[in-house]
Amino acid sequence: MEAAVDWLRTKGLSKAAKKADRVAAEGVVALAVRVDGQGMTGAVIELNAETDFVARNEVFQATASKIAKVALDVDGDIEALRAADLGGESVSDSVTHLVATIGENMLLRRSARFSVSQGAIGAYVHGAVAGSTDLGRIGVLVAVEGAGDQATLKELGRNIALHAAATAPAVSVGG
Repeated sequence: MEAAVDWLRTKGLSKAAKKADRVAAEGVVALAVRVDGQGMTGAVIELNAETDFVARNEVFQATASKIAKVALDVDGDIEALRAADLGGESVSDSVTHLVATIGENMLLRRSARFSVSQGAIGAYVHGAVAGSTDLGRIGVLVAVEGAGDQATLKELGRNIALHAAATAPAVSVGG
């Protein structure tokens, strides 16, 4: 039985390697925000696949959400995130196994992380996946640092993030 599992794993990894040169231009942006005492930490990642059909796949979306939560504890460096632990294996290995399972090339393309010691992180997702507030086509995080009511600062950050998403700025900080 173990030999069969190893054979299937090897076969899946070779399939993933064959797909690596194919363009992965569709996907989702996933956000995660955590309260850290008087401050907050927020992370955003972009996980791409070859088709929008796969981007709508529940397993693909769940993986993106899990990766965003892991990104809360990584400094925003994409290579560090790829090497980070995701349920007993690296994020990179999880994506590779997803490629072998679903059959399309996938790429963890970008990651950014913000944190404030006092204040809030406002988050906005445009083109949100049905039933989700943390997955979509465009994601924006805004860090608002300062004293004041955290809920009010979070809402201010969200409103700024909403406008940033609407104007499609030419510059993105942290990503």
